[in-house]
Amino acid sequence: MLKKFVDALPIMKTLRPTSYIQNVPFYEVTMQETFQQLHRDLPPTKVWGYNGQYPGPTFHVQRHQPIHVLWKNNLPYRHFLPIDTTVHGAEKNIPEVRTVVHLHGGVNPDTSDGYPEAWFTRDFQKVGPHFTNTLYTYPNHQPATILWYHDHAMGITRLNIYAGLAGMYVIHDREEARLNLPCGPFDIPLIIQDRSFHEDGRLLYPSEPNNQPSAPHPSVVPDFYGDTILVNGKVWPHLNVEPRRYRFRILNGSNTRFYRFTFSNGLPFIQIGTDQGLIETPIRVPSLLLAPAERADVIVDFSTSYGDSIVLGNEYESQREKPDPETTGTVMQFRVTHSLTCQDTSSIPAHLVPVPKLIQYQKTRTLRLNMRKDSYGRNIHLLDDRLWSEPVTEKPKLGQTEIWNLINETRDTHPIHLHLVRFQILDRQPFDRELLEKEKRIVPTGARVPPEWNEKGWKDTVRAQPGEITRIIIPFGPYPGLFVWHCHILEHEDYEMMRPYLVINK
Repeated sequence: MLKKFVDALPIMKTLRPTSYIQNVPFYEVTMQETFQQLHRDLPPTKVWGYNGQYPGPTFHVQRHQPIHVLWKNNLPYRHFLPIDTTVHGAEKNIPEVRTVVHLHGGVNPDTSDGYPEAWFTRDFQKVGPHFTNTLYTYPNHQPATILWYHDHAMGITRLNIYAGLAGMYVIHDREEARLNLPCGPFDIPLIIQDRSFHEDGRLLYPSEPNNQPSAPHPSVVPDFYGDTILVNGKVWPHLNVEPRRYRFRILNGSNTRFYRFTFSNGLPFIQIGTDQGLIETPIRVPSLLLAPAERADVIVDFSTSYGDSIVLGNEYESQREKPDPETTGTVMQFRVTHSLTCQDTSSIPAHLVPVPKLIQYQKTRTLRLNMRKDSYGRNIHLLDDRLWSEPVTEKPKLGQTEIWNLINETRDTHPIHLHLVRFQILDRQPFDRELLEKEKRIVPTGARVPPEWNEKGWKDTVRAQPGEITRIIIPFGPYPGLFVWHCHILEHEDYEMMRPYLVINK
């Protein structure tokens, strides 16, 4: 057992442009292998990082200020994590190590979206079938929000992100700046992930599922739960804070694990934003539920907690079991021990930004989340009972709005993410699962339940819960092209729970 709270929370460096091209900032980011000490008592661990850092450096950009990013792969030719070559896109005739970067939540043209088959190898020696370029342009026309960038290579996304290829991307704008929220050193990103380790400090990732003797070796696993929690690349760190308001931009960057964050002294979170920016009014919540890839923008007021040591815990129940408080039930510690360096003049406004409610739409789609067995007896999670390689079936028209009814027939909650777009959650409704299995009919068994108050902003990832119809309303645009939608449990995404969709001109 590694000792908790012995390492200080790292704050990721801010990425600076290397030059300007016609007044547009130009960044060059290289994926590299490095060794990083993730805990005081662990030897340095082999990780992959953007610019050799895990997590990668943070982008801070301004709304309407486009940037260029040249993504470069300088990783080894062999992967250090187990690759299942029976997974589509990871076959033996395809290079082991390949990368493509997706700006999660970014509203970008498809040529800069990080399509899973647009991968490239070290020094661009080999490229995937959809490769266009690695000089990406991000227009940044979105309101202030928390995005994140990560690898998205077909068939090995779970491994590349687990190896360390993830970082934060923050968009700022004038409307946000006028709100007088905590800023500067009191505005801190938190990337929360789970990992497991060998005794010598190496990352441990399972090479095959439990109790599956017929599976190939190595084999994809149905999910991954590490026994250790890391924040910003440190195991169970601590942060010394002043008795004042802080803003935390929280990302669940785990492969599979869900979190329900709580403070040990009952301190509430004041949520001010979700995946795609600020919500209308701050919401006071006693706990914070985040699925993989979801983000929350929160303010925490430590002004009445001087002298306290407060533990950020995780109370998410999986299969009706709470996490072990000695391991995955603990996230990090806040020590309210520093005196005020200056007066806290920040505020929590009663109103943040307008969020117009979407009502009008042109089309409704009903899409199943289901599963079947593969030839080895393993579960394949699917979107609408289709494999990745089947023809594109979702072809929304540019500028039109659609409602997607997500029918979750499985026993898992699936965080469903759509590239390019932001959307709103309309409601969730239970249905008769047995009737669907027997007669292929969808019959609701209860009322439609509106989303939680802190889910009513703009989203790009939605929790589709088992036995429920989750309805989302999606305006498609502003770019036509080929994008993807998928479950953001990375083990599901890598093994067929991802589909292309095509935004077509009218």
